[in-house]
This record gives sequence, C-alpha cells and structure tokens, in this order.
Amino acid sequence: MFSGIVEEAAKVISVEQDKGNVHITMECSFVDELKIDQSVAHNGVCLTVVKKTDKTYTVTAIQETLERSNLGGLRPGSLVNLERSMLMNGRLDGHIVQGHVDQTAVCTRVVEEEGSWRYTFQYKSDKELARKGYVTVEKGSVCVNGVSLTVCNSQQDSFEVAIIPYTHEHTNFCQIEEGTVVNIEFDIVGKYISKMMLFK
Repeated sequence: MFSGIVEEAAKVISVEQDKGNVHITMECSFVDELKIDQSVAHNGVCLTVVKKTDKTYTVTAIQETLERSNLGGLRPGSLVNLERSMLMNGRLDGHIVQGHVDQTAVCTRVVEEEGSWRYTFQYKSDKELARKGYVTVEKGSVCVNGVSLTVCNSQQDSFEVAIIPYTHEHTNFCQIEEGTVVNIEFDIVGKYISKMMLFK
C-alpha cells in the first residue's frame, strides 16, 4: 500500500529483456535501506526488489505489467518516480494507492502558469471501463506515474492536474510533455462503488 507521495525520481541504469519479462536496474539514494522481497512503487507500479548491490537494485516486470503500464518504454537514463510502501504509524499525506496501475494515458497539453504547471491527460474510456471505476471526478484523487494528485476539469476521457514547483522538480513530471505516456491508477474507493452498483 502506498500514498502517492514520491520519495525520489531515480535513474534507470539498465533494462534487460528476459523472455517476456524485463529486469530493471535502478540507482537511488536509499538503496542501502532496501531489502530483497521489499515492495517499491515505480511510476506507480508495485514491484519487488529481487537483487541488490551497494549502489543499485533490480526489479522484474512481467508481461501483464508491461502491457498495462509505461515501464516497457524505460531506457537507461530514464527517470522513475519511487515510493516505498506506506508505514501504518504515519500520516496519509496523499490518498490510498495500491500500486496496481489500471491503464496508461497520454499527455495532450502542458501549460505553464506563472510558476506552476497544468497538465492534461487523455485515457481510453468506454462504458465497460467506467463500470470498473476507471473514471475521474472533479476534485477527486488520481495517481499519475505514482504521484497522488487532485483532479480538475474531469471529462469523460480526460482530466487535468495542477503541479506545484516542488513536485515538478522532484518527480519525473519535469520530463512529461505532449505525447508522453504515463501510468494511471484510479481511486480504489470509486472502483469499489462502481462494482457494488452492478448488484443494485
């Protein structure tokens, strides 16, 4: 379980194809605190640490994860938003994030607004996906590349988020531009409500 508060935008060191899987090796400032089998969110995708060195660690993404997320597009030098799992004795500063990406979205617009930025994202939407809770609501929560954000201008297949300078500088939002593919996790509460509505 995560909160969507990114700890670090870390650099990919290597990407190794292994049949249908991909092994991603990262370099980050807290690698010495990680353990084998620990869960870490990568652009919002919960992956398990499978190998460690003094300076790097490796995770494995399987085919289903690669098809549903943007991890298949990572290359050496790519920045990835990292968050370790939430401590149960702390404040929930973001919102409840599972680390289970629902789908990808494409950035269609970036506007700088005197020190902050407004991003527009478009995603695949139809009645079946909406019944699963793959929707946004005005002022609701959404997780974009692992970052907990508040939705504005919620439309049927798009939404906007406003990014403050700190988030822009400390996450990979600094690299997102028109055409960039991002990971989306919709609000789990909304997904449960949508599921229960099917039984009315």
